[in-house]
Amino acid sequence: MTTTALATPAVRRPVAIAVRWRSTFALTVASLFGLLAFGWPFLLHGTSANVDAAHTTDAPWIFAIVLPLLLLVVLAELADGGMDAKAIALLGVLAACGAALRTVSIDATGVSPVFFLLLPAGRVLGRGFGFVLGMLTLFGSALLTGGVGPWLPFQMLATGWVGLFAGCLPPLRGRAEVAMLAAYGAVAGLAYGALTNLWFWPFETSGLSPQISYVRGASWLVELHHYASFYVATSVGWDLSRAIGNAVLVLLAGRTVLLALRRAARRAAFNSPVTFVPAKRVG
Repeated sequence: MTTTALATPAVRRPVAIAVRWRSTFALTVASLFGLLAFGWPFLLHGTSANVDAAHTTDAPWIFAIVLPLLLLVVLAELADGGMDAKAIALLGVLAACGAALRTVSIDATGVSPVFFLLLPAGRVLGRGFGFVLGMLTLFGSALLTGGVGPWLPFQMLATGWVGLFAGCLPPLRGRAEVAMLAAYGAVAGLAYGALTNLWFWPFETSGLSPQISYVRGASWLVELHHYASFYVATSVGWDLSRAIGNAVLVLLAGRTVLLALRRAARRAAFNSPVTFVPAKRVG
């Protein structure tokens, strides 16, 4: 007597913002533009030596381009049926909560819970949702904390990438998933600091040691070596505390938040077709 095993159907992952071709194009353009904005010290020659002039002329233009791209992701998905009212409501709630969490940051150490909701939200609700949530969270928190300045567009892009890549992590469940998300949170905390420092590094180090300063006309290898030295000397301790804080928060409460978000996603039934059944006449 033989028995045959029945294949268990795969559980479909709830995605609040389905990344279709139009939103993929918008995300790609935004990311390429962001890489150029961050990486120009290794590609172009600086012309300003005043820290007060650090991106004060081009940052408003970056801001003016980033926000329409963000709206393009939302509008493209609304037009394509990839985002419904329930996803917009959840996006608003999580962005408001994430912005409020930034107000309890420990400035003396660099520990900030701003990524705490972003990491599981991007993981559960998809990379498109994570990207939009990250940008909205930083924008809202900047309004709450008075952190609006030429650095904000760069922070928004970097945080959007944190949420985007959280949605690209491999499928795991249980303790392995929490451990993976905690490790990613630690890496993201370091990468975020190393990336966002680039917006001011060519100008901030103009009067410091040549070994950590931006050198006009030098090769990209020299610039990279100088920036690495600058980062280790000035920022690695601050970013390390953020990385440890991210990992600890995820290990302590990540499983609970993941379960809550998955329960909310199941009940919301994002992008489920709405059908109307005519009422039966009685009598």
